[in-house]
Amino acid sequence: MSTKKTLILNKQQIQQKSRRIAYQILEDNFEEKAVVLVGIADRGYIFAQRLQNILQEIAPEKEIELIKVNIEKSKRNLEASTDLPVEMAKDKAVIIVDDVLNSGRTLAYALGAFINVPLKKMRTAVLIDRSHHKFPIFSDFYGVKLSTILKEHVEVRLEEIDNEEDAAWLY
Repeated sequence: MSTKKTLILNKQQIQQKSRRIAYQILEDNFEEKAVVLVGIADRGYIFAQRLQNILQEIAPEKEIELIKVNIEKSKRNLEASTDLPVEMAKDKAVIIVDDVLNSGRTLAYALGAFINVPLKKMRTAVLIDRSHHKFPIFSDFYGVKLSTILKEHVEVRLEEIDNEEDAAWLY
């Protein structure tokens, strides 16, 4: 890992990108009564909470539900658990939310948790899309698409869990 640290997004830019993503989600789901945001623990869930708050502010008439999904990344097979029953997403628009899309594995695992639930549609939202996809997963809504080399690492810092100002860094 490189010792050089490059700022990708500062706090204000993260807020702007989050608001833009929320408007895109709203536009894509204009006719839906309810939208379910599925945040991937931990940072994806925090990002999903922020999107939920923005969506409730700009579209108070919409029901914006939030599910937290925990993924066991160290296992070779899919192991995902949710804090609420996945059936609550039945026949609704679902958006899987994470902070960074790298290979697509984490998002694929999160999608797998809903494989037996009939959904109206499923989309993905990420703050940063690194474009190193190994899985056929892409970001429907993203803050920044970033071309990096495989050796580089992207880290998103969020105040709620990191106790420091929001920022996204490239190492």
